[in-house]
Amino acid sequence: MTTCTPRAAWITLLRRLHFYIGLFVGPFIFVAALTGTLYVATPQLEEWIYADALHGAVQGDKQSLAQQIAIAEQVTGGHLPLQAVRPGLEAGETTRVMYADPALGVSESRAIFIDPVTLAVKGDMTVYGTSGILPLRQWIDYAHRSLLLGDIGRNYSELAASWMWIAALGGITLWFFTRPKRRLNNRVQNTRRLHVTLGWLLLAGMLLFSATGLTWSQWAGANVDKMRAAFNWLTPQVNTQLQGKADVHDPHAEHHMHHGGMVMAEDKPSLANFDEVLHVAQSAGIKANNVEIRPARSADRAWTVTEIDRRWPTQVDAVAVNSGTMQVVDSTRFSDFPLMAKLTRWGVDFHMGILFGLPNQLLLIAFGIELCVSIVFGYRLWWIRRPAAGALTPLWQSVAQLSIAGRACMLIGALALGMAMPVMGVSLLIFVLIDYLRWRKSSQRMTSQSV
Repeated sequence: MTTCTPRAAWITLLRRLHFYIGLFVGPFIFVAALTGTLYVATPQLEEWIYADALHGAVQGDKQSLAQQIAIAEQVTGGHLPLQAVRPGLEAGETTRVMYADPALGVSESRAIFIDPVTLAVKGDMTVYGTSGILPLRQWIDYAHRSLLLGDIGRNYSELAASWMWIAALGGITLWFFTRPKRRLNNRVQNTRRLHVTLGWLLLAGMLLFSATGLTWSQWAGANVDKMRAAFNWLTPQVNTQLQGKADVHDPHAEHHMHHGGMVMAEDKPSLANFDEVLHVAQSAGIKANNVEIRPARSADRAWTVTEIDRRWPTQVDAVAVNSGTMQVVDSTRFSDFPLMAKLTRWGVDFHMGILFGLPNQLLLIAFGIELCVSIVFGYRLWWIRRPAAGALTPLWQSVAQLSIAGRACMLIGALALGMAMPVMGVSLLIFVLIDYLRWRKSSQRMTSQSV
């Protein structure tokens, strides 16, 4: 094995790792970018497709929530637990009455859309999460998160998020240390120049989407929650406990995109309470036109009214109301959130294309398309400069070429990242195994040819 300088050893290791990320993880990043682009590009299409369900009479006096919910109860037959109500507070907007249906998946609910003026039933369909997306974008979201394969498929998006930031930083580092001293015009350098230019343009976005994507992930997400809890970065949750101990909140609530899980009230809530609770909440400072009312989960719990407008400025204040006394028992204000909780909220909403509305959408569409193009250029670059079999130094030999201190730092770093992001750790072991098997096969071939 030849010796080399510490810098050359690190560059060799980084080049080989960057190659494996591009070869094996690149397709998953490509799919995540493509489906994510479709997701942020389709709110207007969803608005058009489901216009009848989302919109009602513009003029006329609105009926009470109790009357609207009573119509929805007739549609469902009164057999499903009432989960939440999103009143149509703006003119021409329908009220969404949501039910927990055991036939649906986690965070899904059956929504009955009621015209607040005419009490006409405008729609009956499945909606998903706090964002309340409808079937079209729900399908795209499932493809983005899990390739429509359920929990097993979620490993694909976690794999992409785990490696994307390393691919971005590693690619920029490689360019910095190996860029030619003068401009060359040939297939390799022209393709590399385009790949690197896109890498610089996309760097901040790749880091942001890796970070926010990992907060939703199945394995690394749990470690992110532990870190947030340790540093008091968790998003404050309104306390609905009427007596005794305070609530123990699900730290994964944001990742599931719903509040309080799927636990339903023990008894049917009084329909009249919806109007009274909403009035109390509005008097207590809930000013957004997009709110969600959730009945108490049990007799010793309060109702909640939560703002769900995540555009700018963000409106996610919440109050807990005792339905017996109609008194506010607790509240949370976004203005009082810790800085890291605010940054998490903004980061997640930016990731979803919500935060700044149309400009946010257009920026993410451009990002997604450019990321896909960058990956294609990466494959093209590898293809036109691909070395002969066995010409590249294997990962394990690249590590062996490092100094003792370098090997220790690399191994400790790999172990720490593997524990924090288990999907990354497992995939790294697979990279090393594949690399070793290829090297062994190549060595055996060369040995047989020399005999």
